[in-house]
Amino acid sequence: MNTTHTLYESAIHESADQKSAFHESAVHHVQGSAAYIDDMALTEGTLHAAPVLSTVACGQVRALDLSACLQAPGVRGVVTAADIVGDPVLAAYTHDEPIFASDRVSHVGQVMALVLADTHQQALHATRLARIDVAAEPPVLDARTALQQQSFVLPPVHVRSGDTEAAWAQAPHQLAGQLEIGGQEHFYLETQIAYAVPQGQQQWLVHSSTQHPGEVQHWVAHALGLPLHAVRVVCRRMGGGFGGKETQGGHLAVWAAVAAHKMKSPVKMRLDRGDDMLITGKRHPFSHDYQAAFDDQGQLLGLRSVQMAHCGHSADLSGPVADRAIFHTDNAYFLPAADITSYRCKTNTQSHTAYRGFGGPQGVLLIETVMGDIARALHLDPLDVRLRNLYGVQDRHTTPYGMRVEDNILHPLMTRLADDCHYRTRRAALAEWNAQHTVIQRGMALTPVKFGISFTATHFNQAGALVSVFTDGSVLVNHGGTEMGQGLHTKVCGVVAQVFGLPMTQVRISASDTDKVANASATAASSGTDLNGRAAQTAALSVRSNLAQCLAQLDGCTPEEVVFANAQVSTPHTTRSFVQAVQLAYNQRVQLWSDGFYATPKIHYDRHTLTGRPFYYFAYGAACSEVAVDTLTGEYRLLRVDILHDVGQSLNPAIDVGQIEGGFVQGLGWLTTEELVYNSAGVLQTKGASTYKIPTAADVPEHFAVSLWPEANREDTVGRSKAVGEPPFMLAISVYEALREAISAARGDNSPVQLDTPATPERVLHALKHP
Repeated sequence: MNTTHTLYESAIHESADQKSAFHESAVHHVQGSAAYIDDMALTEGTLHAAPVLSTVACGQVRALDLSACLQAPGVRGVVTAADIVGDPVLAAYTHDEPIFASDRVSHVGQVMALVLADTHQQALHATRLARIDVAAEPPVLDARTALQQQSFVLPPVHVRSGDTEAAWAQAPHQLAGQLEIGGQEHFYLETQIAYAVPQGQQQWLVHSSTQHPGEVQHWVAHALGLPLHAVRVVCRRMGGGFGGKETQGGHLAVWAAVAAHKMKSPVKMRLDRGDDMLITGKRHPFSHDYQAAFDDQGQLLGLRSVQMAHCGHSADLSGPVADRAIFHTDNAYFLPAADITSYRCKTNTQSHTAYRGFGGPQGVLLIETVMGDIARALHLDPLDVRLRNLYGVQDRHTTPYGMRVEDNILHPLMTRLADDCHYRTRRAALAEWNAQHTVIQRGMALTPVKFGISFTATHFNQAGALVSVFTDGSVLVNHGGTEMGQGLHTKVCGVVAQVFGLPMTQVRISASDTDKVANASATAASSGTDLNGRAAQTAALSVRSNLAQCLAQLDGCTPEEVVFANAQVSTPHTTRSFVQAVQLAYNQRVQLWSDGFYATPKIHYDRHTLTGRPFYYFAYGAACSEVAVDTLTGEYRLLRVDILHDVGQSLNPAIDVGQIEGGFVQGLGWLTTEELVYNSAGVLQTKGASTYKIPTAADVPEHFAVSLWPEANREDTVGRSKAVGEPPFMLAISVYEALREAISAARGDNSPVQLDTPATPERVLHALKHP
């Protein structure tokens, strides 16, 4: 496949002073030698845990009989809620999820007990012998039903700005509709896993595949009734996370630790794919009701939105996820008047959780749906409608939650992409094609993204790091972030190498470890590099300052005259190798290690009113996608994608383009192929690769061009870079909008196109036949 990569051809040349370094584990990934938790040599006496799962979605537990499990070959014991020595409820913020279900079950796949055996397979087979008696009750499986029953995991939230009554009174046009947005399975390659090892003297070592070692430490300590300093959590790398290991990795760690405490032996627990999909939460499905008021030119005058988040049986991260959906309901557009109500609905499914974009995609998809339908209603080019509604620079620049958009590059970015991909010419050709063909209809759409960067919970916007320089000139870095394949460690190593003027090969990273950096935030919210990169840079600069002061004193110059470059340290009088400089400083008893700390400036946010400045800055991007739809079957193909994305001054262009491409394709899966199907009893029917369809290479078009916007971040981030993990995910909405354009062309009318997601061929065919 000869895929076009504009980035590799041009973006690296635009940063002539920078060369993309290989991912720090790339060679080991290719060779298969990168070690994950399941590859670790086990301590003698290690037992393996497997979960006993509820087969009923909702009801009172009458009996749980595990006697047959205990008689199975290799089984050494079982663990239930009665074996928890600390709090039987997880130490989540809302304190509403039991470690093990005991009196009631709330979803199919809820963990009720563990079986411990000599091998994983023995434990897994023994769980099938458990006898569970539940007085089943009718489950609530969708948010609309939950809303009718006033069933919530958290109270509703209401945000209002401007005068919606006046907007409706003066608007010459109105439209209304509903939109059902499906969830999404994380489908990380490495399923959830933890290994709990007692260390003696009431101390614990937990190896956890987690995006948040500090939270795992908290949860385990809470469940065992111990202080935090008694629990050490280590994570070298994850085989993917995407948000699915932000909180939910903690469940495995707690289960393994409780079992290890009872059995007085190490316990390893990993989930098979089917169990992982039954137990763990997904991206939140959303149900939207909306109304829009607009003028003859398609300019939005007012928006009313009722958002129903399908949260599952407990809150988990549903509060901040639903909040961010509100924050991104505007996406790139100024809303003169907005009235948004968000319901956090309790359902009898897995407790849904963080996923790349963290609620943002569910908000962005809504407003892009509205923009597309406005354009069709007025017979206008959708791009013109989108451009007309963009945030302004001198005015029309305040969000519904009161934050001013200060770094707006939306209009020049979108118009440049339109020019580069020949949007106007191709749209005219596309219209001609559609007029001449009846079976295959084409659609094209160019959609933007404006994504806020920072944790909306302000206190999470902090990070720490340690940098140690050894006497042979090698450098070791440790920080609070975690590596899940996204290249965070590589970028942080690059930042530290640049401080010392060293090649990347001279800088190494160690595992994320709660014994090294305490109270670290989750690696999430696209803030991993912003936070940990700056913390590591601060630590490295402190060591460099020590070296510079030492050499300046010896050579009779100022510290500012000492230059670190090309693995050498130069003063006006002499040049030494970095190794010589370090050894000289060591002999002078100079500190060659330091810590660093960073707290994001400028941000403030009132979570009760949902107002303030929750984001340090915005990342921007746009994508133009073209599709072809078979009107007889609803099948379709993605023909072409052009992306122009804003990453600030890239720290590593190759890694950034990988994130842009990967985010787009993952978003494509969410919107088109990845369908979560539950039956009426609440049983997930799509729980493996045979039934749950993530995108493959065949879904990527031959023309897939990615370019970087050539402007540094206006805020003082590390290297003036911008976050890149989550924003590109929403660029795939251009595919969804292109599908709706093709459907509208095939129908030959300008009525709203009702297309729920994922837009499977069945749903596309239904939309074609039902205006």
